[in-house]
Amino acid sequence: MQSSNVFSLKFPRNPHTTLSSCIHSNINGASFSSSFLIRIAFSPKIINSINYILHLLVCYAIEHRQAQLGSTDFLCNWQFALLDTKVCITLLHVHRDRVMFVRSNALLIQILFKFISALAANSKNVPDRFRFRDNIWQNHFFIVDAIQGGAGTSANMNMNEVIANRSGEILGCPKGSYKMVHPNDHVNMAQSTNDVIPTAGKLTVLDLLAPLEKALLRLEKELSKKAAEFDDVITMGRTQLQDAVPIRLGQEFQAYSDAIMRDIHRMDKAMDEMRTVNMGGTAVGTGINADEAYVSRIVPNLSKISDIQFVQAFDLIDATQNLDPFVAVSGAVKACAVTLSKIANDLRLMSSGPRAGFGEINLPAKQNGSSIMPGKVNPVIPEVVNQVAFNIIGNDVTITMAAEGGQLELNAFEPIVFYCLFQSIDTLAYAVQTFVDNCVTGITANEERCRQLVENSIGVITAICPHVGYEKAAEIAKKAMKTGESIRNLILREGLLSEKEMETVLDPVNMTEPGISGKELLRK
Repeated sequence: MQSSNVFSLKFPRNPHTTLSSCIHSNINGASFSSSFLIRIAFSPKIINSINYILHLLVCYAIEHRQAQLGSTDFLCNWQFALLDTKVCITLLHVHRDRVMFVRSNALLIQILFKFISALAANSKNVPDRFRFRDNIWQNHFFIVDAIQGGAGTSANMNMNEVIANRSGEILGCPKGSYKMVHPNDHVNMAQSTNDVIPTAGKLTVLDLLAPLEKALLRLEKELSKKAAEFDDVITMGRTQLQDAVPIRLGQEFQAYSDAIMRDIHRMDKAMDEMRTVNMGGTAVGTGINADEAYVSRIVPNLSKISDIQFVQAFDLIDATQNLDPFVAVSGAVKACAVTLSKIANDLRLMSSGPRAGFGEINLPAKQNGSSIMPGKVNPVIPEVVNQVAFNIIGNDVTITMAAEGGQLELNAFEPIVFYCLFQSIDTLAYAVQTFVDNCVTGITANEERCRQLVENSIGVITAICPHVGYEKAAEIAKKAMKTGESIRNLILREGLLSEKEMETVLDPVNMTEPGISGKELLRK
């Protein structure tokens, strides 16, 4: 695992001191006799899915004492801390030798994010006591494998124990001593693996889909630019890899752009399914051991903290039993990967050569293509996209089988679903980014080569067919294939059309738009 980083802030004893004034005082070096300590741990994304699962631990209030801190700064009850893989915020308040936890609201988190961002952006000017430092304890205590039995109980309890141990450590207790903060009684209170883990999974999917959608929008934009750039380049369209009819290169790239936009819309619909969660359902969806107030508040509070509009599932039992929303997301991701792989296939074919292939376009050269063949350049970036797509298709099969394999009130195979789905989304986002940066933006067209392919193709006979009839057109086509002569020369030699009429019928724009090319000639 990569190292995490910790940043600490000390709060004054006066509970009415505002967060902003406290931060301002800390920045200016004021010292406090503290009763509050905020610790913010940042973990970069890593392969281990534990660090992908945004694990929200919001427990039933253990004491109604909001007055000490002021009702405007915190949500209505003393509650346990919010922990996710990017930010761990633990607020500890020691009062009358008892430990109480409060959860920060959305405003507090936003202010902290801004503060940390400012520190990161101006790290050279940050006092030493505010600099980030390695947080060794977190590197060694998330120990369970991503693929595990028990529907994620190992990951859930690993997280619970880390919170309990770290909280106890801050309070002066040795690791493994749960006298003050217990992983089950205090951290896991009012929750079950069976509602926390799927909710964490949905939070993570939404988090990972955001950069993927951003990358896809970039790709769609760049493909549209290429469509405009190549709009006047006419080339030969092909079906079953055989000459068909002329098409403009810009039309092909516009089709790619439209396909990507359709995938983006499909992804938006899939994201909607991730906003329905089963928090409050606990073990099997009946809500056992969860107070009614907690059940009614948990999802609205989660929405406030995450700034995502979640809704509680209408039927918590159904939402606990079934994983079909993840299958839908995986399907959307797979469909996008298939689209991208098809585009990558086309680019590899269109750029094949340089002398003995299609040679219609040039892809940016990124590396030597062979250790033995000098000068060879391979389409390595489209090949990356292909391979990512192959992996995503396999992951989708795994996710489908895992979702189908559930029994009765719970599906035990959520860990493999998350492992595969997170990997699919993450790798696709990176594939799209490198596709845009290292391939699409640098594509150029070989206009002369494209023009020659059209002029020497028998496919243009399709445009002439309405003017000379199908049987005559077929005769001309066969003769062209046998003799190697061009369709144009054969038509002119037999006097079927004049030079001027041929120019009209074989006009690139007329041949690549709906209608009959040279239709006005038929009226004569």
